[in-house]
Amino acid sequence: MLVLSRRAGEKVVIGNEIVIEVLAINGNVVRLGITAPRSTSVHRFEVFAEIERANRAAAEAQGLHREMIERVAAQLRKDDAKDR
Repeated sequence: MLVLSRRAGEKVVIGNEIVIEVLAINGNVVRLGITAPRSTSVHRFEVFAEIERANRAAAEAQGLHREMIERVAAQLRKDDAKDR
């Protein structure tokens, strides 16, 4: 982890396209301004963590649905073979 000290009005550049500026410092609260390409997602960490949890849950659900479909398809094939 890179740790930097910045004062209000100072900036940090990430890559060539992301600029983070310290807008204000008020006690324990720091206001940041972030300039980034529209294609770059910028979220507070707690929002990012919730998005990740939702994505994992959706992927697990999709896997379960796929597994259920495969089981039903296998059973249908087995039933179809018996009927012949």
